[in-house]
Amino acid sequence: MTKAKSKQPASTKQPISKSDANRSVKAKHVATKTKRPAASKASPATGASALPKKASGARTGSKRAQVMALLRSTNGCTIEAIVKATGWQPHSVRGFFAGVIRKKLKLDLDSELVDKVRRYRIKPAADGISKSAKAA
Repeated sequence: MTKAKSKQPASTKQPISKSDANRSVKAKHVATKTKRPAASKASPATGASALPKKASGARTGSKRAQVMALLRSTNGCTIEAIVKATGWQPHSVRGFFAGVIRKKLKLDLDSELVDKVRRYRIKPAADGISKSAKAA
């Protein structure tokens, strides 16, 4: 048979380290905190939003606006021209074309090879209805 371990009362146990001793003393003196009820998130009574509404499209002077202006020119532009204008890396420009121009804005991006240089431009809508308007 095995001997039963004798249990010492909690008050006679010695703390393992000095920090444990300080923790137990501090824990006795800390008051319990009470939770305050959450503030209601009621909208203003007038129905107007407190924040101004976000304007659609790119802000004037932003890099996105600069790229869009370059792409809307009649001759279009090269990736190198956009790199110079924005300071982006060439792979970031191509990602912008795929992610923002084509997917998010749903614009048709035309690409053509002129004098061994690839030029990109946004195709103008032939019938006045853009691809994004058709999707909606």
